[in-house]
Amino acid sequence: MSEPINITILYVDDEEINLLLFERSFSKKYNVLSAESGEAGLEILEKNENIDVVISDMRMFEMNGIEFITLAKQKYPEKIYFILTGFVFGEEIESALRNKLITNSFSKPFNQEQIESAIHEAIH
Repeated sequence: MSEPINITILYVDDEEINLLLFERSFSKKYNVLSAESGEAGLEILEKNENIDVVISDMRMFEMNGIEFITLAKQKYPEKIYFILTGFVFGEEIESALRNKLITNSFSKPFNQEQIESAIHEAIH
């Protein structure tokens, strides 16, 4: 399953090591932008209309991933949204899946093939 490099992903996580790991893992196949907070993620979305996929960490200081995606999706409903979490999927994530706020959710440490497959499925 070979993806064209013209797919752009915004990854939002408040831990720098996670941003670096994600970028290193996915930048050979996708254009990867990163943000260290939900607020920074909203600013990047405002400046980059070519973002196709948004993946956010769940637990962050300013606002959690669901709060960030809720705000982002109000302005950019055409984007595909995913949550990545190092914790057990709670009711908030289950509700976001049921209500189609997010397309899918993934656990940390992430499985690169699982995320690539979900992106491929959601885009096509």
